[in-house]
Amino acid sequence: MHLVSFDIFRTLGFPNTTVLKPDQLLRHKPLLQEADWVLFPEYWQLNALVYGLKCRVFPSEASYRIGHDKVEMTRAFQAVAPEHAPWTLIEANGPEERERLWSIMPLPFVAKLPKASMGEGVWLIESRQDWLRYCEKTPVLYVQEYLPIDRDVRVVVVGDRVLAAYWRTQSDQGFYNNVARGGRIDTGPVPAVVTHLALRLARDLGVDHAGFDIALVDGYPYVLEFNRLFGNQGLGQGSGLREAILGYLESRTEPEDPDGPAPLWPVAV
Repeated sequence: MHLVSFDIFRTLGFPNTTVLKPDQLLRHKPLLQEADWVLFPEYWQLNALVYGLKCRVFPSEASYRIGHDKVEMTRAFQAVAPEHAPWTLIEANGPEERERLWSIMPLPFVAKLPKASMGEGVWLIESRQDWLRYCEKTPVLYVQEYLPIDRDVRVVVVGDRVLAAYWRTQSDQGFYNNVARGGRIDTGPVPAVVTHLALRLARDLGVDHAGFDIALVDGYPYVLEFNRLFGNQGLGQGSGLREAILGYLESRTEPEDPDGPAPLWPVAV
C-alpha cells in the first residue's frame, strides 16, 4: 500500500508514505494518481484530487464536505438523526431575520459562526446587546437552544469504529467545554448510548475521521458537531491512532490481482 500525505505531523511513522507540501499538488500528478490513498489534503485541494486526478482521499470526502461548515453539518444531522439534533434555526443575516430569530429564541441561547473550530465562534446570548454583537460578525444567522450541561463527550471515530471517548468538563470561565478554551478532560466511563450515536452518525454520513461532540441531557444524547481534524489531548499515549488509520485503509484497499480481472464468458440463456 503506497500512500501520499499532505500533513507530515499527522502521518509521522506511516510506512511507504511520500510527504508533499500542499502547493506541490500539480507537480506530482502521476505520483498522486498511482497512490492507493492520499492522506490529509487541504480542503482547497479536494476537487482537484477527487474529481480531477481520481484519487482516493482520507479522511473521506464526506468528512471534508460536511465538516467544513456548521450549517451543512447541522442539516446533515437533521437529515439522518433529527431526534438527536438540538433545536436549531438558520437564516440569512438580514434585518427581518435578526428580529424574527430574536423574538423566537428563549434566553439564553447559543449562536455560532458557520466556520469555526476549537471553541471559537460560539456565543452564549443572554441579552439584546449580545445578539447584536453576534449579528455584526456573521454572514449567516445560526442559533441553537441552550442545553443545561456542564460537560460533553468527545467521541473519536476512525474508519468504522470508535477509537476513544472521554468527557470534557466546563472551563473555569464557564460555558466552554472545548479543551482549547480551558475545558478539562475526564476519563470516567462514557455511556454506550453516546458512542453508539457517534458511530451511527459516522456510518450514515460516510465520515471516517472525526471527533464528535455529544451532550447528555437527562441521559439523552444530542450531537453538537464534529471536527474532521481533532486534537489528541484526550487520546493518551499508545492510543493506536496510527494503527487504526492504517488498518482501516488496508481493509479498504483492494489487493492487486497478478492475473488481471477475470474474463467475462458468454452465458447461455
